[in-house]
Amino acid sequence: MMKQLNFFLITILLFAYQNNNACTGIIIKTKNGVVIPARTMEFGFDVRSKLLVIPKGTDLTFLSSIEDKEGFKYTTKYGFAGMNAVEKQIVVDGVNEAGLYLGSFYFPGFASYTRLTSSNQSNSISSEEMGNYILGNFATIEEVIVGLKKITVVGSFIEDIQGEAPFHYAVTDATGRSVVIEYTKNGLEVHENTVGAVCNSPNYEWHLTNLRNYVNLKPDNRHGVSLNGEKFASLGEGTGMLGLPGDYTSSSRFVRATAFANTTLPSKDEEEGIFRAFHILNAFDIPKGVIREKVEKNVLTDYTVWTSAVDTKNKMYYYKTYKNQAIKKLDLLEILKASKGKILTIESETKRTYETVTID
Repeated sequence: MMKQLNFFLITILLFAYQNNNACTGIIIKTKNGVVIPARTMEFGFDVRSKLLVIPKGTDLTFLSSIEDKEGFKYTTKYGFAGMNAVEKQIVVDGVNEAGLYLGSFYFPGFASYTRLTSSNQSNSISSEEMGNYILGNFATIEEVIVGLKKITVVGSFIEDIQGEAPFHYAVTDATGRSVVIEYTKNGLEVHENTVGAVCNSPNYEWHLTNLRNYVNLKPDNRHGVSLNGEKFASLGEGTGMLGLPGDYTSSSRFVRATAFANTTLPSKDEEEGIFRAFHILNAFDIPKGVIREKVEKNVLTDYTVWTSAVDTKNKMYYYKTYKNQAIKKLDLLEILKASKGKILTIESETKRTYETVTID
């Protein structure tokens, strides 16, 4: 019975590992020059994310998921914070003191990493550890690109997903330059994120090519056409976006994210930019039950576990969770000061409350 139960649990986890392809990222730029990367995190189970704070001067050793193996070692140049996953001491989405943002996005079927060997072990990091490496070391995209050449990225077994973490990475600095970093069978590939959007598989270049299928999309309404003397008026609002794909596949979400990020009204400052970023990502929120997969007698479903947005100027990390839609804010510089040089893990969930409206 115990063997059957373990097999069933592994089957569930393997489903989650193979089918979590629903994360969506955007970039908003405000009139006063603030860059705001934002994203959703979807998964088929609660990834148990908490806020992780790692100060400047922390000694880190990589390959933490591989027993009896030590990889690349360094002392953090910058403090950083953000969300972890499956309770590991690894930031998968966060910002550092220089205003550099990194988000890890699932990339199944395309991610491919170097095999760990005794000769490359000393400069190796695991795919899930990229956030710690980049956010602790660098301030700009240019520095990141140089730094990627100094390490080897390998896959390591993660118990919760019964396999290695197939990630690609969205990185944005405070100047607004953004790239998508991918490790595929072709090796390391760094793509300039020219459209302010990132999703999951396939690779970034494919998504850019696919946008050519939607060159007709505009925010402006179309009012109708005349055919053989008869006028056909539009039935309502939104006709400029006719043909915009509305499903939850990665390719469709990339098109929508590009359309929304590039047609949103200009934000005068970071407060309004954060507000609009969350509004845009509301359109990508996946409620439980919309995406289903039957495993044995159970039904599994992807859902939006949390959503985040980052003010790269003021180093503020905003987020909301599935269980509590109220937006919370972590002030990176304040929390680093309060940490007194120690790594902190903070509960991301807070009690769900409702504000009561009164006659006053």
